[in-house]
Amino acid sequence: MRILPRSLFGRLTLVLLTGLVAAQILSASILLRDRGQTLYQSIRTDLIDRTAGIIRLLEALPAAERRRLLPLLSTTETRIRIAQAPAQPPAQDSVQRLTAGLIERGLKDRLPPGTEVRVTLEDGLEDDVSQLGMPGMHRRHMLGRQGMGGPWAYLHGVHAMARGFFIQARISDGSWIQFERRIPEGLFDQPTRLLLILAVLLVSVVLLSLFAVRWVVRPLRELRLAAEALGRDIHRPPLTEKGPLEIEETARAFNTMQQRIKSFIDDRARILAAVSHDLKTPLTRLRLRTDLLDDAELRDKLQGDLDDMESMVGATLDFMRGTESREPTVKLDIMALLETIREDARDAGWAVVLTGQVTLPFHGRPTALKRCISNLVENAARYGGGAEILPEDDGRTLRITVRDDGPGIPPNLLEKVFDPFFRIESSRARHTGGTGLGLGIARNIARAHGGDLVLRNRAEGGLSAELTLPR
Repeated sequence: MRILPRSLFGRLTLVLLTGLVAAQILSASILLRDRGQTLYQSIRTDLIDRTAGIIRLLEALPAAERRRLLPLLSTTETRIRIAQAPAQPPAQDSVQRLTAGLIERGLKDRLPPGTEVRVTLEDGLEDDVSQLGMPGMHRRHMLGRQGMGGPWAYLHGVHAMARGFFIQARISDGSWIQFERRIPEGLFDQPTRLLLILAVLLVSVVLLSLFAVRWVVRPLRELRLAAEALGRDIHRPPLTEKGPLEIEETARAFNTMQQRIKSFIDDRARILAAVSHDLKTPLTRLRLRTDLLDDAELRDKLQGDLDDMESMVGATLDFMRGTESREPTVKLDIMALLETIREDARDAGWAVVLTGQVTLPFHGRPTALKRCISNLVENAARYGGGAEILPEDDGRTLRITVRDDGPGIPPNLLEKVFDPFFRIESSRARHTGGTGLGLGIARNIARAHGGDLVLRNRAEGGLSAELTLPR
């Protein structure tokens, strides 16, 4: 199973998205924790200041005034009562004692020296609410929603046990003022707005990253398309040298390579043309001198050799031209081209059948393609006694198969026959098969169009030459 994408775009996107999501999650965790700690510090300070102020106020009032004032000082989160003896909440663990100790020290610092203060965290009151005798106080008021706090409380930096406090302080007349204070439940809710902002930020950065990656990778795609087009047309326009520095330098190197290949091909063509021209002159002189020979048998042999030499020179030039692409690309009617090849073969006395139909036009070089397919048909007719042409088209690839019913080719020679001047027969006489360049020329033309030519032995006997041309 493949985990990493194969494309550069996919890999860059995966790396960026993984980093962005991880950074956002870490940032959100830190931000929410700092937010929670700040809120908790504010709540603790407010709790200490307000509780100390109420204790000082009630201690300064007569007993009757204190009881009339209690309903006015109580709120939804804070309930106050006066008792003659302290409540005895259950024991608490070390973490609870530590949190309660912070509140106790804060209160003692703000109250007269010697004031006795007892602080218990909310969970210690769960089973003793009824014993406190506080009107209107129910377990649901103490605990709030089921599971209030939970992982969000830890994420905010607020311990789940610090959801509420029970504070008792003894005043000068010996009575105890009891405060029941719970932290508002809303503080433990998921910070929806903050999370929404973080989500919008993440989506925005992700979209921007995808755009940036596509923008960076696009020149590489253009370079790939240019390389594919170069294989079909060496004279294609040069690649635009723009984009980031690395891409610009790569495009410049690609154009330089194309220019050098073009110069090499042009130089080779000029050399071949010069060699062809220079060879014709001595061949013509040899033919004239051969005609002056008195020995008829020797004269015929020499003239045969000269014919073979001229044939090889012409075939060599054809082989080299097969790789060139100076012929313009035009829209071709494939069926018309194949019918012309079939009629030419029949005029030469060969049995050729055209089977199948192709309706879509093909963009190619007509003269080169005609030479390519004609060579295949000629080989099939010469060695297989006849040829069958089968064109097929699936919209992406044009496939032209030429079949025969001949003896086929040994499997180990199916690729070797494309080599220049290689022939299965030991003789190179023209009447036994020419110079051995026909298949090489055909494959060069196919590859110049971005396709290929493959030979296969048929199971029922004979040879199949399959020409594939991408659209």
